[in-house]
Amino acid sequence: MQKYLGYLIDLDGTMYRGNEEIDGAKEFIEKLYQENIPYVFVTNNSTKTAEDVAKYLQDMQIRASASQIITSSKAIAGYIQSKHSGRKVTCYCIGEEGLKRALNEIGVELTNDINSDYVIVGLDRSITYKKLEGACLAIRNGATFLSTNRDHAIPTEKGMGPGNGAITALISTSTEVEPLFVGKPDSIIMQQALKSIGMSSEQVIMIGDNYHTDIQAGIRANMDTLHVETGVTTKEQLLTFNDQPTYTVKTLKEWIPYI
Repeated sequence: MQKYLGYLIDLDGTMYRGNEEIDGAKEFIEKLYQENIPYVFVTNNSTKTAEDVAKYLQDMQIRASASQIITSSKAIAGYIQSKHSGRKVTCYCIGEEGLKRALNEIGVELTNDINSDYVIVGLDRSITYKKLEGACLAIRNGATFLSTNRDHAIPTEKGMGPGNGAITALISTSTEVEPLFVGKPDSIIMQQALKSIGMSSEQVIMIGDNYHTDIQAGIRANMDTLHVETGVTTKEQLLTFNDQPTYTVKTLKEWIPYI
């Protein structure tokens, strides 16, 4: 079995479930830390800042810093920065604090102007018809359409609620314009995660619970993958897919001896 020089790790369903740490997550990260093996957390969550996510993990005694968190918000900001280095751009933004702060930090001007350079859509739990209308008008006026991720449903305290992919689909249906998606399983966030950890795809492994996001992200990026049976995709569901993860375990405790 290959020894990996770095780890890309999902959060919800892999490190924690809601407000509870998943059994073995803390010990797994502690082993990586003790062995001095770099790791980066990769999440489609666009609502929180990297600092917020790191604090959330720290409160569970899981070692993490903001520099080790790659959110879809950070990835989308990095993408725009790579396209417009040194030039001011305007953005009509649907989203919450994590997305807005990431864009502000790279100098993007957030505006309600329907003649903006970009329309960027992230999860917004205060969504209104007026926000959706503005996004559609801006796209029809020529704005580039970006979305943080494809997740159609997300877990809530009451069950599965609509995710950002559902909001994005409404705008896409109305405008007949497909956005560029940034989060898992698409490539932009994975490229930025590799850049952050300073390694190639052959040197790292992607770990996660969701086949359609985490495992597919790794497969598409030519990485080895580890599926953990602590979240969305069950072992039985996993067997129905043609492209299988490199490894699968019930919990991360099983992987600790192989670090």
